[in-house]
Amino acid sequence: MGNGMWRRGRLSLTITITAFAQSPDRGRGLARDMSVRWALEEVGQPHAVRLLSFAAMKEADHLALQPFGQIPTYEDGDLTLFESGAIVFHIAQRYMGLLPDDEGARARAINWMFAALNTVEPPILQREGAMLTERDKPWHAERLPMLDGQVHDRLAALACRLGDATWIDGAFSAGDLLLVNVLRRLTTSGLLAAHPNLLAYVARGEGRPAFQRAFADQLAVFIGTEQSGQP
Repeated sequence: MGNGMWRRGRLSLTITITAFAQSPDRGRGLARDMSVRWALEEVGQPHAVRLLSFAAMKEADHLALQPFGQIPTYEDGDLTLFESGAIVFHIAQRYMGLLPDDEGARARAINWMFAALNTVEPPILQREGAMLTERDKPWHAERLPMLDGQVHDRLAALACRLGDATWIDGAFSAGDLLLVNVLRRLTTSGLLAAHPNLLAYVARGEGRPAFQRAFADQLAVFIGTEQSGQP
């Protein structure tokens, strides 16, 4: 499957993002465009999605937008952005719905955006990488408990801070969006089971109508690829 375009809404579209034509997550909604899709749905902004093959991601046209040859990118008029966290931050600042009006609450929501990507996610990605690439290595069985312990440390601290609150700091914000998206990477690992409030937190995020629309759009790409018989 080559480049393609998926569209949402009937309005004239100025925003275009990029996504995998064949996502390696096989429809689980874990690719980096998911948080951007979700953010755009939360703020009610229609957008186009340009689907890229792995080969197209390394071509000059895409590298001009994303110097590391990854997805997603975000184009809106003369503005081009890459890095999912930066894109979500831009969307949250530009449109109402993802950052509070109160200055202090807004700063705290932004704080949680950075915490999601810089503190909570790294040990999760390190464990995920080990599970994908090191399972046949002689040190894997000894190393995995250490990686699990690092993830548990982050989860325990986050669970303590969340407590019995609905969202991490008052109303739902871009901080929650990124935190939930990060935690979703653990849903098949069993590691969230030790923290029922985090399991419930993820379920609340996944239950939001905007998340459901974004997930359905991303899943449709995988289904379309499967039905077309593309590798």
